Amino acid sequence: MVSANDVKDYISQGLACDYVQVLGDDGQHFEAVIVSPMFAGRNMVQQHQLVYQALGDRMRQEIHALSMRTFTPEAWAKANI
Repeated sequence: MVSANDVKDYISQGLACDYVQVLGDDGQHFEAVIVSPMFAGRNMVQQHQLVYQALGDRMRQEIHALSMRTFTPEAWAKANI
């Protein structure tokens, strides 16, 4: 079973991130907040595609669902989270 920490590591290893938080305790459904300079100039769909690329086949095999909020470092600095 995959843990939230595993998903966090997968994302961090495949994508340059300033901050990653992943929550989830059932081994299949996860929620993530991801801050990356790679998101600059990209729309939300493109940002999510970068995360999916970082996860690769794990999204099909190990992770059933991933809800995510993505931010550039600048947007994260302005967010009240």
